Amino acid sequence: MTQVKNVGVVGAGQMGGGIAHVFALAGFDVVLNDIDSAQIDKAVSTIQKNLARQAVKGAIEADAEKAAMARIKTSGDIADLSQCDLVIEAASEDQAVKKAIFQTLSGVLSKDAILASNTSSISITGLAAATDRPENFIGIHFMNPVPLMNLVEVIRGIATSKETFETTKSIIARLDKTMAVSEDFPAFIVNRVLMPMINEAIYTLYEGVGTVEGIDTGLKLGANHPMGPLELADFIGLDICLAIMQVLYEGLADSKYRPCPLLVKYVEAGWLGRKTGRGFYDYAGDTPVPTR
Repeated sequence: MTQVKNVGVVGAGQMGGGIAHVFALAGFDVVLNDIDSAQIDKAVSTIQKNLARQAVKGAIEADAEKAAMARIKTSGDIADLSQCDLVIEAASEDQAVKKAIFQTLSGVLSKDAILASNTSSISITGLAAATDRPENFIGIHFMNPVPLMNLVEVIRGIATSKETFETTKSIIARLDKTMAVSEDFPAFIVNRVLMPMINEAIYTLYEGVGTVEGIDTGLKLGANHPMGPLELADFIGLDICLAIMQVLYEGLADSKYRPCPLLVKYVEAGWLGRKTGRGFYDYAGDTPVPTR
């Protein structure tokens, strides 16, 4: 199997920063890359805060916090990933953007390096076809927030080699995460089940069956969910929810996956949830207030 010591992460958003966090904590040397320097600074600050929080809670040793931060390097130039044995793309959920990143990486990395996508819904086979190494390409989908969530979905494309899969399996074990293997179908396992539920909750609001509070309280207390579906949609990002529903709708050609018009309207308005300060809730005050 390929020996993975140096890991690159492309995209320093919430997911990319979390991925860098867990790899550095597990002893890997990490290069966190993003074209936006402000985004990199924000990610590094968040990683520091989250590691410190883990240390205070006793989840990690105090010296592990400093060691992990020392393993993380940052870069705005994708060429700086040239020595990486594995590069995980964690950019926006846009197939064209992801393919462009992988095409660039193909010309930068050694021929033995593994390419992976953290996509939550897009075809791994399709992304792999944009590279020079489909056999060394795999889906590694972390859950959000990465440092806290134990599950990692692993998705093999049609050309993914057994060696790449076995190497990935050993990496997930080293991260102390649990692996769920999914076939390469739209939205994989978790989002294939989760997103239609969220979309249906939005339809329930759209059709006036229940209020934001009624729907979320109903699922929290009636189904014992830790977070209501609309609250969860805001946490994930309504643009991400819409993108995944569109992948399901277009990929499976079934009307049950049609994105709710209200979800489309919120995204058009720029009300994307927590990251923009407003979605199904308004986060301007100390306590979130329903916007509908």
